Amino acid sequence: MSLDVFLALLLFAFVSSITPGPNNLMLLASGVNFGFVRTIPHMLGIGVGFLILLLAVGFGLGALLTAYPPIHTALKLAGGAYLLYLAWKIAMTRTMGKAGATGARPMTFLQAAAFQWVNVKAWVMAVTAMSLYTSAERPFLSVILVAVAFALVNQPSVSTWAGFGTAMRGFLSDPVRLKWFNIAMGAALALSVVPMML
Repeated sequence: MSLDVFLALLLFAFVSSITPGPNNLMLLASGVNFGFVRTIPHMLGIGVGFLILLLAVGFGLGALLTAYPPIHTALKLAGGAYLLYLAWKIAMTRTMGKAGATGARPMTFLQAAAFQWVNVKAWVMAVTAMSLYTSAERPFLSVILVAVAFALVNQPSVSTWAGFGTAMRGFLSDPVRLKWFNIAMGAALALSVVPMML
């Protein structure tokens, strides 16, 4: 892979990682409701889960989904249903979580990693990256380079969203503003399901 192509890949990885989507909307809400430090396992789970998904797609899982469309449809439906469930939970959150408090909790590392497997945007990103930036002449190396590019930009991108949420905590400490913020984030997350299902 030439330097020009790798730089284009980095740009693709950055744009697809930083733009709004289910992961970033949930991180924004988590930053507001739980703060940055308590959201770190969620951020790390996204990075590791997406990296594993990306490698799996690059090493053949994408071809399996193309060969068996019902599996792809089942993943889309499961992902959409889970996103709607998460949207409902976010929309119904009414208080900011504090460390050691009972009730609402941030997403764990394993939950966030597992979520990537039903996150339609993550699948689209992985399949697109692997189809555009891998090479038939050097498949193993090109898959690894795609994974490296996403690993470089993913954590800074997701951290930005959690950071935005954390920065908004003071403003949203008012229960009425927090309520409407969480309703808006839940609605936005629910609406993000629509284009992914089409």
